[in-house]
Amino acid sequence: MVKDLQKKGYLYASERFADLINGVVCGGKEILRPSDLTEMDSQTGYVRASAGSGRRISQGKQRYRDLVKKAAFGVHFMVVGIENQEEVHYLMPLRCMSYDAAEYERQAAAVKRQIRRRSDINSAEFLSGFAKDSRLHPCVTLVLYYGENWDGAENLHSILDFTDIPGELREKVNDYRIYVCEVRRFEKTDVFQTDLKQVFDCIRYADNPEKLYELITSDPVYQELDEETYDVIAEHIKTVELLQVKEYSQEGGKVNMCGAIAELIQQGRMEGLSQGIEQGIEQGVKALIEICIEYNGTRETAQKQLMEKLQLSPESAQGYIERYWH
Repeated sequence: MVKDLQKKGYLYASERFADLINGVVCGGKEILRPSDLTEMDSQTGYVRASAGSGRRISQGKQRYRDLVKKAAFGVHFMVVGIENQEEVHYLMPLRCMSYDAAEYERQAAAVKRQIRRRSDINSAEFLSGFAKDSRLHPCVTLVLYYGENWDGAENLHSILDFTDIPGELREKVNDYRIYVCEVRRFEKTDVFQTDLKQVFDCIRYADNPEKLYELITSDPVYQELDEETYDVIAEHIKTVELLQVKEYSQEGGKVNMCGAIAELIQQGRMEGLSQGIEQGIEQGVKALIEICIEYNGTRETAQKQLMEKLQLSPESAQGYIERYWH
């Protein structure tokens, strides 16, 4: 539940929402701008109310998307939805289809209200609540999957049983395709212009502590992360302690993830990542000290580099120098 709320809040920002669609769907091409997006109610269910025996009877089912925004293209627009999934949902094609269908129902209901107000309405328009030249706005849903491997269906036909159904009939059954982005397998993160790159990269290496530590310490962006970005990363790499020490590495609304990790290591509280990160630190420390020795550097220079590059405290840096300087 915490992860769901964090992802919704994180992606709610129009800058990230647009960047996600541009990066994942459009291959990095800037099709959407943040200013093109407007908020929409996440409730997409279409509820019909009718009177019967003096009572109002509701029919239909209300549904709630994780995130949905209206994307403007000139005077026209389309509806873009995002669904966050931690685990595989084997009925995802049906679920997404129902979301999109409910959105079209909502739009059709709005058109119907306009049609019924006209004085020149004909019988066909009255019957359908839709004119011959009426149009609905297109809708698409992107599924963001944060798990290990998506082995679920990606179209409606994959969950239908066509056994013994003649081909002539089968080909008449309409299909419905969904679009799944597997975050842990998304490697081309350079397409992102926001800190989505850092979030996707950290999730991708969440189970590889050494690679994750190398990633965090080599990119200066991790020294000034937005708080909500830091929180999403901390939850996904399964290190609750990162959230607990955030305040020690926070300044001006930004969080230094390198500093937070260093703080945990010094306190001996790192869980899950500690072993791999400590191994990575040892390797990095030894390499840096050896370079200083090779180029006739001083112990003071080495200590300063360890503090700046690896976010170590003066005491920790001095301890490593005593251990490896020879």
